[in-house]
Amino acid sequence: MLEPGEPTGERPPDHRDPTRRRLFGLAGGAALLLTGYGTVQAVGSDGSGAGSSDGGGSSGSSGDEPHTAAPQDVLGANFNEEPRGMTTAVLDDLRTRWVRGFVAMPQLDSVAAPEQPAIKSLLSFAAAGYCTVLSLKFPYQDKPLPQPGTSAMDAELARVDKALAAVLGKVDILTIGNEPFLETRAEDRASRLNPFYKAVTAHVIAERTRRCGSDCRTRLYMGALNRLEKPDWRTPAVEGWLAHVKDTPELDGVDLHPHVAAIEHAKAYTDYALPRIRTDQRFLATEFSLVHWWKEHWTDPIPGAYADRYGVPAGTPFWEEVRKAAATPFAQARWRDLLLNSTWFASRQDYLTNQVRQFRDTGRLAVATYGTLQQPAMIRDLDPDKMPWLLNSLYANLVAQRSSDGSLAHNPAFYDDFRALQVAARAS
Repeated sequence: MLEPGEPTGERPPDHRDPTRRRLFGLAGGAALLLTGYGTVQAVGSDGSGAGSSDGGGSSGSSGDEPHTAAPQDVLGANFNEEPRGMTTAVLDDLRTRWVRGFVAMPQLDSVAAPEQPAIKSLLSFAAAGYCTVLSLKFPYQDKPLPQPGTSAMDAELARVDKALAAVLGKVDILTIGNEPFLETRAEDRASRLNPFYKAVTAHVIAERTRRCGSDCRTRLYMGALNRLEKPDWRTPAVEGWLAHVKDTPELDGVDLHPHVAAIEHAKAYTDYALPRIRTDQRFLATEFSLVHWWKEHWTDPIPGAYADRYGVPAGTPFWEEVRKAAATPFAQARWRDLLLNSTWFASRQDYLTNQVRQFRDTGRLAVATYGTLQQPAMIRDLDPDKMPWLLNSLYANLVAQRSSDGSLAHNPAFYDDFRALQVAARAS
């Protein structure tokens, strides 16, 4: 199934001209760059600043001043729980000012919050003038969620306080929850999930007021909902979750994670969630991808043209060739050929552009962040059952060799598009 607007049929692997599709005209060698808070900054065609911004942050800022304008239509970088390799140089290369990560709360039992890797990294970015999103992850897949008024709940809120002490007034967005309905036991989703997250939310709101007042830089979202393309995941508990978002004035909105097999499935997320929250609330998409489409084709045979060119036995499963690249990174041309000779991948080359445009067309997108670097967990124990998250990443840093100048290899489909999407569709 092709993305909307895509021609049918396989396209040759070298069809993409790096300048083939500029979303918006570059007049006089300059474009408009959407900064962190809906303001517009002139930038040169190389991405270097050619003007000033009143909201996106600048290098050397203290990181704790209030931000009064809400972000809109932003596209940033996501490192999940693994910040290693995420640097200001990477963000600058991608022409983004926004970066997101999450922290699993049990880690704060053994490490001070300012030293926990994801928090430490985001605080460093914030101090350097970048805009940041932190999601709080409560992993309860294997044990009951604590309930309000219990000692277990008190212990969880003590963890939350450790995080809040480190980040309130410094990060731009705090998301209460990572993927609650996936990170909670199935038997707890209907009864225990909403009381737990309501209690956490009330505590965070009170602490934000106490610690940094009514003009606190840190905005609050609830996150994140998964699998909304499936009717059986639109449960009364999810309805209750969204009703809580709607009824809580201190919340700016909800986070959505459309990891899907087709772009129309992602539209089901916004079509379902947005009518159920207030019209002044927005949404985040701190994770999104076509990983389920990649998974459908993970065991397909490698393309015949690729097999002939590189002397690989015909019929070799795609995942086995990826495993070879993970063990000994391929030359960039070989990695590119593997992907772009595979019709199922090549037919989705415009996914990132189409998906971000779909988000922005709602008029309700605050911030979307996309997976940036391949992480060691993505290439560990590669087999037919592995979820191919590594095919999403903007950089092919673990499966393809660096360029002669030392720069990281790029995803041949999405890297250029991510940079082009930093050009503002409109000034808001």
